[in-house]
Amino acid sequence: MSVATTTMAGPPAGQSFPVPPAIRPEHTLSPGQWGMLSFLVSEVALFGTLIVTYLFYVGKDVVGPTPAEALSLGLVVCTTACLLASSATVHVAERRLERGNQVGFLRWWLATLVLGAAFLGGTAFEWHDLIYRHQLTISRNLFGTTYYTLVGLHALHVTAGVSIMLIVLGLALCRRVTSANRAGVGLVSWYWHFVDGVWVVVFTVVYLVGR
Repeated sequence: MSVATTTMAGPPAGQSFPVPPAIRPEHTLSPGQWGMLSFLVSEVALFGTLIVTYLFYVGKDVVGPTPAEALSLGLVVCTTACLLASSATVHVAERRLERGNQVGFLRWWLATLVLGAAFLGGTAFEWHDLIYRHQLTISRNLFGTTYYTLVGLHALHVTAGVSIMLIVLGLALCRRVTSANRAGVGLVSWYWHFVDGVWVVVFTVVYLVGR
């Protein structure tokens, strides 16, 4: 009995097999996106810790004012609506840029800036009222300490986002931000959506559950 053997013949002398092109996944993240994602994950841990701390100490003060006495929903609801609307406007701005509509991008990006600034203005007005009308400072009681730390950290993130958006706006006006060079806009959009999402949780904990 003979055993048939099969061999694979190589290419003729002087010739080589064509090398297939490298296959790249269509939906892989860029290094910048991985970096932003890692940063946002760390921010989730930071805000999560502060939220748990706020809930742990709420209602344990021996001196006022309490959240129910100091916090009101009127202005905060309006500023929250501005911040949530800015998440929609930044999304539209990003889509306009992808389609090469530079004017549309500038308009919607500017709208996002205005809404973010309105949120910060409302926060500043609320803090002025808390400090001068209710005498609530960061050292007044546990509520004051945890409230200003949590809400203040979020306001700091919004301020950073508005500042970065101003820089992007300036670059866009100089034609330095285009549809072919929009990676940075996408990263800023990710950050802004995160800031908006965090505020939904903070608003629920501080102004609804915590009161």
